[in-house]
Amino acid sequence: MVFSLVSVTVRDSLLRNPYAVLRKVYAIERVGSTDDVTAETMDDDSESGLPAGIAAAWGVRARVTKGPKPGLGLDRIVAAAIAVADTDGLAAVSMNRVARELGSSAMSLYRYVESKDELLTLMVDTALGTMPPATPGEDWRAGLARWAWWSVEAMRAHPWTTHVPITGPPLGPNSVAWFEDALRCMRDTGLFEAEKASVVMMLSGYVRNHVTLMAQVQAHFLDAAVTPHDAMRSYSDTLRRLTDPDRFPALHAVLDAGVFDHADPPDDEFAFGLERILDGIDALIRARAKA
Repeated sequence: MVFSLVSVTVRDSLLRNPYAVLRKVYAIERVGSTDDVTAETMDDDSESGLPAGIAAAWGVRARVTKGPKPGLGLDRIVAAAIAVADTDGLAAVSMNRVARELGSSAMSLYRYVESKDELLTLMVDTALGTMPPATPGEDWRAGLARWAWWSVEAMRAHPWTTHVPITGPPLGPNSVAWFEDALRCMRDTGLFEAEKASVVMMLSGYVRNHVTLMAQVQAHFLDAAVTPHDAMRSYSDTLRRLTDPDRFPALHAVLDAGVFDHADPPDDEFAFGLERILDGIDALIRARAKA
């Protein structure tokens, strides 16, 4: 989840000077509500290295705003866009639609965000929310498990987030905070810093894939039957009719074991995969300790 969308504008800034941009993000000094920071306050210039919306989300002020304060605020715009996506899906989100929801014009939104891509970046970051606090005394495994489960819950609450293209590493304030939390879980593991970052990417990909897959299965397969169990039993019966056990012996071993005769809870599937990933990380940590 943490490797959520970074807009084309942000990506271009990263490509121009990635280290300067990321250093700016981590050394941020907040200046209050994002409603007080406009595109006029924070231009995409050499001083900031960030587009207006991302800079405003961090509370970065490049220069003093002149003139009257606009009527809209970045928080309101992002909240309205999220409401549209939650209700009507990601495809319904456009600058015109969000502007109508706010009783404004699309042009007024461009004072705060430079493009729809940038708006999507901010939507995902806001939908992700703040990272829940760590459990006192948790070890690296419990910490990463907590992180993964909370990531799943955040994406399930806003399924449209899985449809937003990933075009770069995390840059929004919430995404970076989640990134930091996962890295901090591994601070005493002995893993190399690059390995820690790779672990976060791997877990993020697993979370996103699971939520995406289960949402599609639910929408196009399970919901078509009376109950999820009926859907799975129908699938099992169909496979038995279509396949010869002599040609597909491994598959029929699964069928004979009754694996497809009922629908397992999605959480069971996620837990199984997560534990296997954590087992692999544990093996790497043990190998590092022996080296």
